[in-house]
Amino acid sequence: MRLTELPNGASGRVCELSGKAEVCQRLREMGFCESAVIERVSGERTLLCQLCGTRIALSDRAAEHIVVELIRGGL
Repeated sequence: MRLTELPNGASGRVCELSGKAEVCQRLREMGFCESAVIERVSGERTLLCQLCGTRIALSDRAAEHIVVELIRGGL
């Protein structure tokens, strides 16, 4: 599922990044690399995520490029 589909409060593991190489590279630089565990904290158009102990705001367009597998369900 895409990160935008992960419910608020749920955790997922990044499986892959899709899209243009430049976008994927920028996401990796921000810490969204394969096998990273991410928690979606809140948001719809702008997603607030927790990654490696840091909260990061991410646009829904950028989040569409992140494919995750559900680890723990949300609220």
